[in-house]
Amino acid sequence: MDLLNFDQAELYFDEPLAQDVARLLVSAADKYGSAEAESMLLRAHLLAPQHLMVLVALYRFYFYQHRLEDALLVGESALAVAGQRLDFPDSWVYLREANLGAGVMRSMGLVRFYLMVLKATGYINLRLGNVETGRAMLEKLVALDSHDRIGGKALLEVVQQQTNNTVERSTRWTH
Repeated sequence: MDLLNFDQAELYFDEPLAQDVARLLVSAADKYGSAEAESMLLRAHLLAPQHLMVLVALYRFYFYQHRLEDALLVGESALAVAGQRLDFPDSWVYLREANLGAGVMRSMGLVRFYLMVLKATGYINLRLGNVETGRAMLEKLVALDSHDRIGGKALLEVVQQQTNNTVERSTRWTH
């Protein structure tokens, strides 16, 4: 399956959004970096907690503010929302290629979104020092994305190289 096939793929930002929520997102963007922007994003989230555009806006706000713990929570929420819409297992751990195939029949765009969020949350876990979780998420992504369309292989290789370097340094000191 080619995850870059965009033919008739509905994307998360194509989903209709209530006007009051849309206004909050635009206002938050205009006031980016301020506490007021975060407040607007949180109000939008209260009004539309399962809207992917709201989750992406909130995720980006936290990520670019280097509030990685908050970004991770929002990323996990986005995984849950997208996974539920695709009828995926409750946890990415149990996701299999057959689930992806069934998900593509529902929405190729949403499957891609799910996998990109899996990559993002894996990366954030790594940045937060949750190396085993981050590595496991990237390994799952690479296993499911055999053509590496989402780009998880390079991140996983960096993690493996770091692990090898750490092991090499620790064995030098023990011998």
